[in-house]
Amino acid sequence: MRGAVFLGNRRIEIRNFPDPAPGPGEVVIRMRASGMCGSDLKFYRSPPGEAQKALGLGGDAEPFIAGHEPCGEVVARGPGVSEREAPTGQRVMDHHYAGCGVCRHCRLGWSQLCREGIVVYGVTANGGHAEYLKVPVRTLVPLPEELSFAEGAAVACGTGTAYGALRRMNLAGGATLAVFGQGPVGISATLLGAKMGARVIAVETNAGRLALAKQFGADAVVDSSKVDAEKALKDLTRGEGVDLALDCTGVAAARLAAVRAAKTWGTVCFVGEGGEVTLDVSRDMLRKRHGHGRVRALRGGQSHPARAHLHAPLEARPGPGGLPAVRPAGLGQRGDRVLNRGQTPIPLASGN
Repeated sequence: MRGAVFLGNRRIEIRNFPDPAPGPGEVVIRMRASGMCGSDLKFYRSPPGEAQKALGLGGDAEPFIAGHEPCGEVVARGPGVSEREAPTGQRVMDHHYAGCGVCRHCRLGWSQLCREGIVVYGVTANGGHAEYLKVPVRTLVPLPEELSFAEGAAVACGTGTAYGALRRMNLAGGATLAVFGQGPVGISATLLGAKMGARVIAVETNAGRLALAKQFGADAVVDSSKVDAEKALKDLTRGEGVDLALDCTGVAAARLAAVRAAKTWGTVCFVGEGGEVTLDVSRDMLRKRHGHGRVRALRGGQSHPARAHLHAPLEARPGPGGLPAVRPAGLGQRGDRVLNRGQTPIPLASGN
């Protein structure tokens, strides 16, 4: 089979690999869609292994097939995997982390927190930008029939991450939610938050993305390239601050603004990978009280956003080279330009 390898330093190479054969407890998925995540750009742009090292995932291994938003069909099962557990032809997403499978974290679906070490498909092991992907059967998540494979790839990481963050923040109807960054994860949080009854304020520097956020349900938008985000959010909440602040950027200034724009007893959550932020412990934490660190979708929870039938979903249409690309439904090429800052839609590896 062929697979796309991110070599680092902005280089990609298509290489030939042996077709994978499943071992005990494993299955092989025929890939039908494989999404591109903002995190993938780190592995594409950085020197080989540096992005993995910065994220605490090693960095000494050879480059792997990229793609950690895989979606496809089960085509082979290894020893110990029954037809009932993984029927041939079953449509599945894959939770792209594999831990030991027996510790408390793995048993609860939080395999990315496994203390025995983790495999991250597309980052530390072969991922979905290929014709086939071999994974443990326990990482499979059924894909509802009403969703396309391209939509499932979007849910597999970006939308699932946004949904997991909102659930961890205990979002309730009537709460005020500030979402920093309106890329694929942030715009998903804006859409989901609005559908869950929150008053959403979108914070972004790109005018096109801010316009899209309004269409996706944001009650108000803040262009942080023109105004002070903390002050603007305080003004929009009569000086009190927001109930919930979610940073999807990984940018230090946005993280700090998220903390300082949250009201006393508010909740702050960071989902943007990498980077640092400096806080004044007394002002920003002891007088605030509540926050969350990195949140990813847990394996079981990945099915919830997949089953949410929203009025403004993402849709898949032909992209470069005929491969499907994810964009907001009903926005056509304008959705491409907004999500990708004027670039063409991000293509998805496809088995067809």
